[in-house]
Amino acid sequence: MNENAVEQDFREKEFSMVWPLIIGFARTYATYLVWPVAAAIGFVGYNLEWAIRGDGQMPGKVQSIAEERDMRLLQENQNKDLTEVDKLKNKTFVPKTIFERHQ
Repeated sequence: MNENAVEQDFREKEFSMVWPLIIGFARTYATYLVWPVAAAIGFVGYNLEWAIRGDGQMPGKVQSIAEERDMRLLQENQNKDLTEVDKLKNKTFVPKTIFERHQ
């Protein structure tokens, strides 16, 4: 073997000894390496989405769920006489068994 071949062989062995150090470092400090990258990607994606979407409102409901429920209850009770209620002795509001509770 000539001198260049010996030197190249030594460099390859030296380089192959570094890989376990790199992998051990990456395994130990993975969260510290990945978190800034993920934060940067999230920041860019968030701003890109808003740039593409524009300044308009988010598509979706105009009313909240609570407002829709209130409107539905008002419409259901609009034609009822709310002063007519069952007597408490009848206990129609108490389910007979646990299985009738959510019906």
